[in-house]
Amino acid sequence: MSAIPTELETPAAPFTGTPRKVTPHQTQNEALSFEKSSPGKRAYRLAPLDVPAVRPSALLGDAARTEPAALPELSEIEIIRHFTRMSTWNYAIDLGMYPLGSCTMKYNPRVNEYVARLEGIAEAHPYQPVELSQGSLSILKDLEHCLLAITGMDAITLQPAAGAHGEFTGILLVRAYHQARGNARRTVIIPDSAHGTNPATAAVCGYEVVNLKSNPDGGVDLEALRALVDENTAAMMLTNPSTIGVFENEIAAVAEILHSKGALLYMDGANMNALVGKTRPGDFGVDVMHLNLHKTFSTPHGGGGPGSGPVACKRILEPFLPAPTVRTGADGTHTLDFNRPQSVGRVRMFYGNFGMFVRALAYILANGPDGLRQTTEDAVLNANYLRAKLEDVYELPYKTPSLHEVVFSDRRQLKHGIKTGDIAKRLIDYGFHPYTTSFPLIVPGALMIEPTESESREELDLFVDAMRQIAREAEENPALVLAAPHSTRISRLDETAAARKPVLRWKAAPAATPLTPDTPAREW
Repeated sequence: MSAIPTELETPAAPFTGTPRKVTPHQTQNEALSFEKSSPGKRAYRLAPLDVPAVRPSALLGDAARTEPAALPELSEIEIIRHFTRMSTWNYAIDLGMYPLGSCTMKYNPRVNEYVARLEGIAEAHPYQPVELSQGSLSILKDLEHCLLAITGMDAITLQPAAGAHGEFTGILLVRAYHQARGNARRTVIIPDSAHGTNPATAAVCGYEVVNLKSNPDGGVDLEALRALVDENTAAMMLTNPSTIGVFENEIAAVAEILHSKGALLYMDGANMNALVGKTRPGDFGVDVMHLNLHKTFSTPHGGGGPGSGPVACKRILEPFLPAPTVRTGADGTHTLDFNRPQSVGRVRMFYGNFGMFVRALAYILANGPDGLRQTTEDAVLNANYLRAKLEDVYELPYKTPSLHEVVFSDRRQLKHGIKTGDIAKRLIDYGFHPYTTSFPLIVPGALMIEPTESESREELDLFVDAMRQIAREAEENPALVLAAPHSTRISRLDETAAARKPVLRWKAAPAATPLTPDTPAREW
Protein backbone atom coordinates (compact mmCIF):
# COMPACT_ATOMS: atom_id res chain seq x y z
CA MET A 1 0.00 0.00 0.00
CA SER A 2 1.35 3.40 -0.91
CA ALA A 3 1.65 5.96 1.88
CA ILE A 4 0.74 8.84 -0.43
CA PRO A 5 -2.88 10.03 -0.63
CA THR A 6 -4.61 9.56 -3.99
CA GLU A 7 -4.99 13.29 -4.54
CA LEU A 8 -1.22 13.69 -4.25
CA GLU A 9 -0.48 10.79 -6.59
CA THR A 10 -2.54 12.52 -9.26
CA PRO A 11 -2.40 16.31 -8.76
CA ALA A 12 -5.62 18.17 -9.57
CA ALA A 13 -3.76 20.42 -12.03
CA PRO A 14 -0.72 19.67 -14.18
CA PHE A 15 2.45 20.31 -12.21
CA THR A 16 4.26 23.40 -13.50
CA GLY A 17 7.18 23.48 -11.09
CA THR A 18 5.65 26.40 -9.14
CA PRO A 19 4.74 25.73 -5.47
CA ARG A 20 1.03 25.86 -4.72
CA LYS A 21 0.08 29.25 -3.31
CA VAL A 22 -2.04 30.02 -0.29
CA THR A 23 -5.69 30.41 -1.30
CA PRO A 24 -7.43 33.79 -0.81
CA HIS A 25 -9.48 32.33 2.07
CA GLN A 26 -6.33 31.12 3.75
CA THR A 27 -4.63 34.46 3.18
CA GLN A 28 -7.49 36.34 4.80
CA ASN A 29 -8.20 34.02 7.68
CA GLU A 30 -4.89 32.29 8.41
CA ALA A 31 -1.79 33.85 6.93
CA LEU A 32 -2.60 37.36 8.15
CA SER A 33 -4.31 36.70 11.47
CA PHE A 34 -2.22 39.30 13.26
CA GLU A 35 -3.36 41.96 10.80
CA LYS A 36 -6.98 41.62 11.98
CA SER A 37 -6.30 43.92 14.89
CA SER A 38 -8.46 47.03 15.12
CA PRO A 39 -8.69 49.58 17.94
CA GLY A 40 -11.25 48.97 20.64
CA LYS A 41 -11.70 45.23 20.29
CA ARG A 42 -11.54 43.40 23.61
CA ALA A 43 -11.45 39.71 24.45
CA TYR A 44 -11.27 40.12 28.20
CA ARG A 45 -11.66 42.95 30.65
CA LEU A 46 -9.96 42.92 34.02
CA ALA A 47 -12.03 43.48 37.16
CA PRO A 48 -11.70 46.86 38.85
CA LEU A 49 -8.71 47.28 41.14
CA ASP A 50 -9.39 46.30 44.73
CA VAL A 51 -6.08 47.76 45.96
CA PRO A 52 -4.68 51.30 45.75
CA ALA A 53 -3.41 52.11 42.24
CA VAL A 54 0.36 52.51 41.96
CA ARG A 55 1.81 53.93 38.77
CA PRO A 56 4.65 51.90 37.22
CA SER A 57 6.99 54.86 37.46
CA ALA A 58 6.76 54.66 41.23
CA LEU A 59 8.07 51.11 41.14
CA LEU A 60 10.29 51.08 38.05
CA GLY A 61 11.51 54.66 37.78
CA ASP A 62 13.07 55.41 34.37
CA ALA A 63 12.51 51.81 33.29
CA ALA A 64 8.74 52.33 33.25
CA ARG A 65 7.07 52.32 29.82
CA THR A 66 6.04 55.75 28.53
CA GLU A 67 3.51 54.53 25.99
CA PRO A 68 1.13 51.56 25.92
CA ALA A 69 2.28 48.30 24.42
CA ALA A 70 1.27 48.07 20.75
CA LEU A 71 -0.39 44.69 21.04
CA PRO A 72 -3.01 43.28 18.64
CA GLU A 73 -6.60 44.11 19.61
CA LEU A 74 -8.91 41.19 18.83
CA SER A 75 -12.18 39.72 19.99
CA GLU A 76 -12.30 36.48 21.94
CA ILE A 77 -13.61 34.42 19.00
CA GLU A 78 -10.90 35.79 16.71
CA ILE A 79 -8.21 34.78 19.17
CA ILE A 80 -9.68 31.30 19.67
CA ARG A 81 -9.97 30.72 15.94
CA HIS A 82 -6.45 32.00 15.32
CA PHE A 83 -4.79 29.64 17.77
CA THR A 84 -7.08 26.73 16.89
CA ARG A 85 -6.15 27.15 13.20
CA MET A 86 -2.49 27.29 14.09
CA SER A 87 -2.83 24.06 16.05
CA THR A 88 -4.08 22.31 12.90
CA TRP A 89 -0.92 23.37 11.08
CA ASN A 90 1.30 21.55 13.56
CA TYR A 91 2.58 18.01 13.36
CA ALA A 92 2.48 15.96 16.57
CA ILE A 93 3.55 12.57 17.86
CA ASP A 94 -0.18 11.87 18.33
CA LEU A 95 -0.58 12.15 14.54
CA GLY A 96 2.36 10.10 13.32
CA MET A 97 6.01 9.20 13.41
CA TYR A 98 8.76 11.71 14.19
CA PRO A 99 11.84 10.28 12.42
CA LEU A 100 14.19 13.02 13.65
CA GLY A 101 17.58 11.37 14.06
CA SER A 102 19.39 11.97 17.35
CA CYS A 103 16.34 13.65 18.88
CA THR A 104 14.54 10.52 20.12
CA MET A 105 11.03 11.88 19.61
CA LYS A 106 9.21 8.98 21.23
CA TYR A 107 5.62 8.83 22.42
CA ASN A 108 4.94 10.30 25.86
CA PRO A 109 2.66 7.90 27.81
CA ARG A 110 -0.38 9.66 29.21
CA VAL A 111 0.09 8.06 32.62
CA ASN A 112 3.22 10.20 33.02
CA GLU A 113 1.14 13.33 32.53
CA TYR A 114 -1.51 12.08 34.96
CA VAL A 115 1.06 11.45 37.70
CA ALA A 116 2.72 14.83 37.18
CA ARG A 117 -0.66 16.51 37.68
CA LEU A 118 -1.54 14.84 40.97
CA GLU A 119 -2.48 17.54 43.45
CA GLY A 120 0.27 16.87 45.98
CA ILE A 121 2.90 16.88 43.24
CA ALA A 122 1.72 19.60 40.87
CA GLU A 123 1.04 22.10 43.65
CA ALA A 124 4.20 21.52 45.68
CA HIS A 125 6.03 24.83 46.06
CA PRO A 126 9.85 25.00 45.97
CA TYR A 127 9.88 27.49 48.87
CA GLN A 128 7.86 25.33 51.23
CA PRO A 129 9.81 24.00 54.25
CA VAL A 130 11.85 20.83 53.85
CA GLU A 131 9.72 19.06 56.45
CA LEU A 132 6.71 19.59 54.17
CA SER A 133 8.62 18.48 51.07
CA GLN A 134 9.52 14.94 52.09
CA GLY A 135 7.37 13.41 49.35
CA SER A 136 8.97 15.56 46.66
CA LEU A 137 12.46 14.86 47.97
CA SER A 138 11.66 11.14 47.97
CA ILE A 139 10.83 11.41 44.28
CA LEU A 140 14.22 13.02 43.66
CA LYS A 141 16.07 10.33 45.60
CA ASP A 142 14.17 7.51 43.89
CA LEU A 143 14.94 8.97 40.46
CA GLU A 144 18.61 9.42 41.38
CA HIS A 145 18.77 5.79 42.52
CA CYS A 146 17.21 4.58 39.25
CA LEU A 147 19.48 6.67 37.03
CA LEU A 148 22.60 5.56 38.88
CA ALA A 149 21.56 1.93 38.51
CA ILE A 150 20.96 2.45 34.79
CA THR A 151 24.26 4.25 34.14
CA GLY A 152 26.56 2.44 36.57
CA MET A 153 27.79 5.74 38.02
CA ASP A 154 28.34 6.73 41.67
CA ALA A 155 26.77 10.18 42.12
CA ILE A 156 24.37 12.45 40.28
CA THR A 157 22.82 15.91 40.11
CA LEU A 158 19.36 16.52 38.69
CA GLN A 159 19.75 20.30 38.42
CA PRO A 160 20.65 20.87 34.73
CA ALA A 161 17.70 21.97 32.64
CA ALA A 162 18.54 20.20 29.36
CA GLY A 163 21.20 18.25 27.49
CA ALA A 164 23.49 21.14 26.59
CA HIS A 165 23.12 22.47 30.12
CA GLY A 166 24.13 19.02 31.36
CA GLU A 167 27.21 19.10 29.13
CA PHE A 168 28.12 22.49 30.58
CA THR A 169 27.73 21.17 34.12
CA GLY A 170 29.73 18.04 33.36
CA ILE A 171 32.67 19.94 31.91
CA LEU A 172 32.54 22.33 34.88
CA LEU A 173 33.02 19.25 37.07
CA VAL A 174 35.99 18.21 34.94
CA ARG A 175 37.52 21.66 35.24
CA ALA A 176 36.98 21.80 39.01
CA TYR A 177 38.54 18.35 39.39
CA HIS A 178 41.70 19.34 37.52
CA GLN A 179 41.90 22.70 39.28
CA ALA A 180 41.76 20.94 42.63
CA ARG A 181 44.78 18.94 41.50
CA GLY A 182 46.65 22.12 40.60
CA ASN A 183 46.16 22.33 36.83
CA ALA A 184 42.87 22.95 35.01
CA ARG A 185 44.54 21.82 31.76
CA ARG A 186 43.96 23.43 28.39
CA THR A 187 42.24 21.22 25.79
CA VAL A 188 39.21 19.00 25.26
CA ILE A 189 39.24 16.40 22.47
CA ILE A 190 36.02 16.03 20.47
CA PRO A 191 35.47 13.53 17.62
CA ASP A 192 33.99 14.78 14.37
CA SER A 193 31.01 12.46 14.98
CA ALA A 194 30.00 14.22 18.21
CA HIS A 195 26.88 16.27 18.82
CA GLY A 196 27.29 19.87 17.73
CA THR A 197 26.81 21.22 21.23
CA ASN A 198 29.95 19.42 22.49
CA PRO A 199 32.55 21.83 21.03
CA ALA A 200 30.43 24.81 22.07
CA THR A 201 30.29 23.49 25.63
CA ALA A 202 34.06 22.99 25.82
CA ALA A 203 34.66 26.50 24.50
CA VAL A 204 32.19 28.10 26.92
CA CYS A 205 33.99 26.35 29.79
CA GLY A 206 37.28 27.90 28.68
CA TYR A 207 38.86 24.99 26.81
CA GLU A 208 40.44 24.77 23.40
CA VAL A 209 38.71 22.22 21.17
CA VAL A 210 40.89 19.59 19.50
CA ASN A 211 39.11 17.75 16.67
CA LEU A 212 39.56 14.00 16.27
CA LYS A 213 38.86 12.44 12.87
CA SER A 214 36.82 9.24 12.81
CA ASN A 215 38.16 6.00 11.40
CA PRO A 216 36.64 4.44 8.23
CA ASP A 217 33.99 2.68 10.34
CA GLY A 218 32.85 5.93 11.91
CA GLY A 219 34.41 5.17 15.32
CA VAL A 220 37.31 6.59 17.31
CA ASP A 221 40.73 6.18 15.68
CA LEU A 222 42.77 4.89 18.62
CA GLU A 223 46.16 5.71 17.13
CA ALA A 224 45.07 9.25 16.31
CA LEU A 225 43.74 9.57 19.87
CA ARG A 226 47.03 8.42 21.38
CA ALA A 227 48.82 11.07 19.36
CA LEU A 228 46.53 13.82 20.65
CA VAL A 229 46.27 13.02 24.36
CA ASP A 230 48.90 14.65 26.58
CA GLU A 231 49.23 16.38 29.97
CA ASN A 232 47.26 19.36 28.62
CA THR A 233 44.20 17.24 27.84
CA ALA A 234 41.41 17.75 30.35
CA ALA A 235 38.89 15.36 28.82
CA MET A 236 37.43 13.84 25.73
CA MET A 237 33.74 14.41 24.96
CA LEU A 238 32.42 11.30 23.25
CA THR A 239 28.88 10.77 21.95
CA ASN A 240 28.15 7.06 22.32
CA PRO A 241 26.48 5.71 20.30
CA SER A 242 27.81 8.32 17.89
CA THR A 243 25.64 10.50 15.69
CA ILE A 244 25.84 7.93 12.90
CA GLY A 245 24.18 5.44 15.25
CA VAL A 246 27.34 3.39 15.81
CA PHE A 247 28.49 2.04 19.17
CA GLU A 248 32.12 2.77 20.04
CA ASN A 249 33.43 -0.79 20.26
CA GLU A 250 36.80 0.41 21.56
CA ILE A 251 35.30 2.52 24.33
CA ALA A 252 37.24 0.75 27.09
CA ALA A 253 40.50 1.35 25.21
CA VAL A 254 39.55 5.00 24.71
CA ALA A 255 39.06 5.37 28.48
CA GLU A 256 42.39 3.69 29.19
CA ILE A 257 44.28 6.01 26.81
CA LEU A 258 42.76 9.08 28.47
CA HIS A 259 43.23 7.86 32.03
CA SER A 260 46.89 7.02 31.38
CA LYS A 261 47.50 10.75 30.88
CA GLY A 262 45.27 11.88 33.76
CA ALA A 263 42.46 12.99 31.41
CA LEU A 264 38.78 12.16 31.91
CA LEU A 265 36.15 10.63 29.62
CA TYR A 266 32.93 12.58 29.25
CA MET A 267 30.09 10.75 27.52
CA ASP A 268 27.27 12.59 25.81
CA GLY A 269 24.33 10.43 26.87
CA ALA A 270 21.80 11.86 24.44
CA ASN A 271 21.68 8.51 22.61
CA MET A 272 21.10 6.36 25.70
CA ASN A 273 17.93 5.10 24.03
CA ALA A 274 20.23 2.51 22.45
CA LEU A 275 21.90 1.42 25.69
CA VAL A 276 19.40 1.42 28.57
CA GLY A 277 19.13 -2.03 30.10
CA LYS A 278 21.83 -3.46 27.82
CA THR A 279 25.06 -1.87 29.05
CA ARG A 280 26.16 0.79 31.56
CA PRO A 281 28.60 3.62 30.71
CA GLY A 282 30.10 3.45 34.19
CA ASP A 283 31.23 -0.10 33.47
CA PHE A 284 33.32 0.79 30.43
CA GLY A 285 35.31 3.68 31.84
CA VAL A 286 33.13 6.79 31.56
CA ASP A 287 33.87 9.35 34.29
CA VAL A 288 31.00 11.76 33.77
CA MET A 289 27.96 11.91 31.51
CA HIS A 290 24.63 13.61 31.07
CA LEU A 291 21.22 12.10 30.39
CA ASN A 292 18.31 13.64 28.51
CA LEU A 293 15.20 12.82 30.51
CA HIS A 294 13.17 14.54 27.80
CA LYS A 295 14.45 11.99 25.28
CA THR A 296 15.48 8.66 26.75
CA PHE A 297 12.90 8.64 29.53
CA SER A 298 9.99 10.01 27.58
CA THR A 299 9.16 13.36 29.10
CA PRO A 300 7.87 16.03 26.70
CA HIS A 301 10.37 16.98 24.00
CA GLY A 302 10.13 19.92 21.65
CA GLY A 303 7.86 22.94 21.65
CA GLY A 304 10.17 24.88 23.92
CA GLY A 305 10.60 22.28 26.62
CA PRO A 306 11.08 22.10 29.47
CA GLY A 307 13.80 19.49 29.41
CA SER A 308 16.06 17.93 31.97
CA GLY A 309 19.72 16.95 31.72
CA PRO A 310 20.95 15.20 34.89
CA VAL A 311 24.70 14.66 35.19
CA ALA A 312 26.05 11.42 36.64
CA CYS A 313 29.68 10.95 37.61
CA LYS A 314 32.20 8.70 39.29
CA ARG A 315 33.19 9.14 42.92
CA ILE A 316 36.24 11.31 42.10
CA LEU A 317 33.91 14.06 40.81
CA GLU A 318 31.23 13.88 43.49
CA PRO A 319 32.68 16.68 45.68
CA PHE A 320 32.23 19.13 42.82
CA LEU A 321 28.55 18.45 42.08
CA PRO A 322 26.22 21.48 42.19
CA ALA A 323 24.69 22.36 45.53
CA PRO A 324 22.38 21.50 47.08
CA THR A 325 22.23 17.73 47.04
CA VAL A 326 19.54 15.61 48.67
CA ARG A 327 20.75 13.73 51.76
CA THR A 328 18.86 10.97 53.53
CA GLY A 329 19.36 10.50 57.26
CA ALA A 330 19.40 7.25 59.21
CA ASP A 331 15.74 7.82 60.09
CA GLY A 332 14.80 8.17 56.41
CA THR A 333 14.31 11.95 56.58
CA HIS A 334 15.51 13.90 53.55
CA THR A 335 17.39 17.20 53.77
CA LEU A 336 19.06 19.57 51.32
CA ASP A 337 22.82 19.76 51.80
CA PHE A 338 24.27 23.16 50.92
CA ASN A 339 27.55 22.58 52.76
CA ARG A 340 29.66 21.62 49.77
CA PRO A 341 32.87 23.68 49.79
CA GLN A 342 34.21 22.27 46.49
CA SER A 343 30.91 22.52 44.60
CA VAL A 344 30.82 24.29 41.23
CA GLY A 345 27.77 26.10 42.62
CA ARG A 346 24.12 26.07 41.69
CA VAL A 347 23.47 25.70 37.95
CA ARG A 348 19.66 25.85 38.08
CA MET A 349 17.12 27.62 40.26
CA PHE A 350 15.76 25.37 43.02
CA TYR A 351 16.51 21.75 42.16
CA GLY A 352 15.75 21.64 38.45
CA ASN A 353 12.59 20.97 36.44
CA PHE A 354 10.66 18.93 38.99
CA GLY A 355 7.78 17.98 36.70
CA MET A 356 10.24 16.30 34.36
CA PHE A 357 11.60 14.22 37.24
CA VAL A 358 8.11 12.97 38.04
CA ARG A 359 7.43 11.99 34.44
CA ALA A 360 10.78 10.24 34.04
CA LEU A 361 10.38 8.30 37.28
CA ALA A 362 6.85 7.25 36.27
CA TYR A 363 8.23 6.01 32.93
CA ILE A 364 11.07 4.05 34.57
CA LEU A 365 8.85 2.45 37.22
CA ALA A 366 6.10 1.60 34.74
CA ASN A 367 8.56 -0.22 32.48
CA GLY A 368 10.81 -1.78 35.08
CA PRO A 369 14.17 -3.36 34.16
CA ASP A 370 12.72 -5.79 31.62
CA GLY A 371 10.54 -3.15 30.01
CA LEU A 372 13.39 -0.66 29.69
CA ARG A 373 15.53 -3.32 28.07
CA GLN A 374 12.68 -4.10 25.69
CA THR A 375 12.32 -0.46 24.64
CA THR A 376 16.02 -0.39 23.77
CA GLU A 377 15.78 -3.60 21.76
CA ASP A 378 12.68 -2.37 19.92
CA ALA A 379 14.33 0.97 19.08
CA VAL A 380 17.38 -0.81 17.63
CA LEU A 381 15.17 -3.29 15.75
CA ASN A 382 13.10 -0.49 14.21
CA ALA A 383 16.18 1.40 13.01
CA ASN A 384 17.67 -1.70 11.44
CA TYR A 385 14.34 -2.54 9.79
CA LEU A 386 14.38 0.86 8.06
CA ARG A 387 18.01 0.36 7.11
CA ALA A 388 17.27 -3.00 5.48
CA LYS A 389 14.26 -1.61 3.61
CA LEU A 390 15.94 1.53 2.26
CA GLU A 391 19.64 0.82 1.72
CA ASP A 392 19.06 -0.26 -1.89
CA VAL A 393 17.66 3.18 -2.82
CA TYR A 394 19.60 5.52 -0.49
CA GLU A 395 23.36 5.52 -0.02
CA LEU A 396 24.61 4.02 3.26
CA PRO A 397 28.00 5.68 3.89
CA TYR A 398 28.94 3.50 6.88
CA LYS A 399 28.36 -0.24 6.79
CA THR A 400 29.03 -0.57 10.54
CA PRO A 401 26.05 -2.12 12.38
CA SER A 402 23.43 0.47 13.31
CA LEU A 403 21.88 0.87 16.72
CA HIS A 404 18.94 3.20 17.42
CA GLU A 405 19.26 5.31 14.27
CA VAL A 406 20.47 4.94 10.70
CA VAL A 407 22.18 7.60 8.59
CA PHE A 408 21.86 7.59 4.80
CA SER A 409 23.16 10.18 2.34
CA ASP A 410 21.65 11.87 -0.72
CA ARG A 411 24.55 10.81 -2.95
CA ARG A 412 22.36 8.84 -5.39
CA GLN A 413 19.65 11.49 -5.55
CA LEU A 414 22.22 14.26 -6.00
CA LYS A 415 22.86 12.95 -9.51
CA HIS A 416 19.37 14.25 -10.35
CA GLY A 417 19.82 17.57 -8.53
CA ILE A 418 17.93 16.43 -5.43
CA LYS A 419 19.42 17.15 -1.99
CA THR A 420 18.52 15.87 1.46
CA GLY A 421 16.50 19.00 2.22
CA ASP A 422 14.38 18.46 -0.89
CA ILE A 423 13.65 14.87 0.10
CA ALA A 424 12.68 16.03 3.61
CA LYS A 425 10.27 18.64 2.24
CA ARG A 426 8.68 16.12 -0.10
CA LEU A 427 8.23 13.75 2.86
CA ILE A 428 5.84 16.30 4.36
CA ASP A 429 3.46 15.68 1.45
CA TYR A 430 3.32 12.03 2.50
CA GLY A 431 2.17 12.94 6.00
CA PHE A 432 5.45 12.51 7.87
CA HIS A 433 7.58 14.94 9.82
CA PRO A 434 10.98 15.27 8.10
CA TYR A 435 14.01 13.40 9.40
CA THR A 436 17.14 15.29 10.52
CA THR A 437 18.84 16.79 7.47
CA SER A 438 22.55 17.45 6.79
CA PHE A 439 23.72 16.06 10.13
CA PRO A 440 26.10 14.59 11.21
CA LEU A 441 28.56 16.69 9.27
CA ILE A 442 30.85 13.74 8.55
CA VAL A 443 28.15 12.47 6.17
CA PRO A 444 27.64 14.93 3.29
CA GLY A 445 23.94 15.25 2.52
CA ALA A 446 22.94 13.20 5.55
CA LEU A 447 19.47 11.71 6.08
CA MET A 448 19.46 10.93 9.80
CA ILE A 449 16.51 8.73 10.79
CA GLU A 450 15.53 7.52 14.26
CA PRO A 451 12.17 5.71 14.48
CA THR A 452 12.36 5.04 18.27
CA GLU A 453 10.60 2.08 19.87
CA SER A 454 7.22 3.83 19.65
CA GLU A 455 6.51 2.88 16.05
CA SER A 456 4.70 -0.23 14.85
CA ARG A 457 5.75 -2.19 11.79
CA GLU A 458 2.69 -0.80 9.96
CA GLU A 459 3.85 2.80 10.55
CA LEU A 460 7.40 1.92 9.51
CA ASP A 461 6.10 0.33 6.30
CA LEU A 462 4.20 3.52 5.46
CA PHE A 463 7.39 5.51 5.99
CA VAL A 464 9.36 3.08 3.81
CA ASP A 465 6.74 3.37 1.03
CA ALA A 466 7.01 7.15 1.15
CA MET A 467 10.82 7.19 1.07
CA ARG A 468 10.97 4.71 -1.80
CA GLN A 469 8.39 6.68 -3.76
CA ILE A 470 10.41 9.88 -3.27
CA ALA A 471 13.52 8.07 -4.51
CA ARG A 472 11.60 7.16 -7.70
CA GLU A 473 10.36 10.72 -8.07
CA ALA A 474 13.92 12.01 -7.78
CA GLU A 475 14.80 9.96 -10.85
CA GLU A 476 11.62 10.36 -12.91
CA ASN A 477 10.26 13.79 -11.95
CA PRO A 478 12.85 15.76 -9.96
CA ALA A 479 10.95 19.02 -10.48
CA LEU A 480 8.13 17.63 -8.34
CA VAL A 481 10.54 17.05 -5.44
CA LEU A 482 12.35 20.35 -5.91
CA ALA A 483 9.10 22.30 -5.48
CA ALA A 484 7.83 20.36 -2.45
CA PRO A 485 5.96 20.59 -0.17
CA HIS A 486 2.73 20.90 -2.16
CA SER A 487 0.18 19.99 0.54
CA THR A 488 1.03 22.59 3.19
CA ARG A 489 -0.72 25.90 3.77
CA ILE A 490 2.56 27.73 3.31
CA SER A 491 4.56 26.84 0.21
CA ARG A 492 8.35 26.40 0.09
CA LEU A 493 10.14 29.41 1.51
CA ASP A 494 13.02 31.32 -0.01
CA GLU A 495 15.60 30.08 2.51
CA THR A 496 18.33 32.43 1.28
CA ALA A 497 16.13 35.48 1.79
CA ALA A 498 14.92 34.16 5.13
CA ALA A 499 18.51 33.84 6.34
CA ARG A 500 19.62 37.25 5.08
CA LYS A 501 16.45 39.22 5.80
CA PRO A 502 14.75 37.44 8.69
CA VAL A 503 11.42 38.66 10.01
CA LEU A 504 11.63 37.58 13.63
CA ARG A 505 8.61 39.28 15.16
CA TRP A 506 5.30 40.91 14.38
CA LYS A 507 5.52 44.69 14.19
CA ALA A 508 2.52 46.77 15.10
CA ALA A 509 1.48 49.91 13.26
CA PRO A 510 2.92 53.08 14.86
CA ALA A 511 0.95 55.83 16.56
CA ALA A 512 0.55 54.52 20.08
CA THR A 513 -0.87 57.09 22.49
CA PRO A 514 1.82 58.43 24.88
CA LEU A 515 1.20 57.86 28.56
CA THR A 516 1.13 60.88 30.80
CA PRO A 517 0.76 61.42 34.56
CA ASP A 518 -2.93 62.16 33.85
CA THR A 519 -3.55 58.82 32.07
CA PRO A 520 -5.93 56.62 34.10
CA ALA A 521 -4.04 54.00 36.09
CA ARG A 522 -5.89 51.12 34.37
CA GLU A 523 -4.21 52.03 31.04
CA TRP A 524 -0.67 51.74 32.40
